[in-house]
Amino acid sequence: MILIDNTCISDDIEDQFFVCDLDKCKGACCVEGDSGAPLDEEELTVLDEIYDKVAPYLSEEGKQVIAREGKYTKDWDGDYVTPVINGRECAYAIYDSKGILKCGIEEAYNDGKISYKKPVSCHLYPIRVTKYEQYHALNYDRWGICSPACDLGQKLGVPVYQFLKEPLVRAYGPEWYQQLTQEIDERRAAREEA
Repeated sequence: MILIDNTCISDDIEDQFFVCDLDKCKGACCVEGDSGAPLDEEELTVLDEIYDKVAPYLSEEGKQVIAREGKYTKDWDGDYVTPVINGRECAYAIYDSKGILKCGIEEAYNDGKISYKKPVSCHLYPIRVTKYEQYHALNYDRWGICSPACDLGQKLGVPVYQFLKEPLVRAYGPEWYQQLTQEIDERRAAREEA
């Protein structure tokens, strides 16, 4: 494990390989799971503020669920999450012409309509963050639906922490990410010397 500031990073984030392969998984992480995407409390206000600009990108079903349940809801643990359609895909998810699920929020961001890319938990996936009072635990989430991403990451030689550089910098800052890469480089050098 790697300790940086108030974060505890699992070794898998250094050791495992990952590059999303949407042509194979079809965006399954937007539809599979027990509830919607986890949201930080500060993201609730953001969703309220951007919704009118995001709504044109959403499916009719998604808009109906959001009208009925709200832009966010609470799961059985009392945590805020995005609402889901019929217990399945995220209400903000949309299918493209190839049948791949994409994020309507991210599509609005890509078109320059908003400055918020998507929920941090989605951006960071397959890293899941558990927030404790004194620190954040960053763990690699193994999930069968992502096996094509593991295969592609292995083939390309891209570790999880490199694939997720942008969201890790978004969540923890560029200095934190620089510390992470430095720590990983030092660990690798020490292993090679041993």
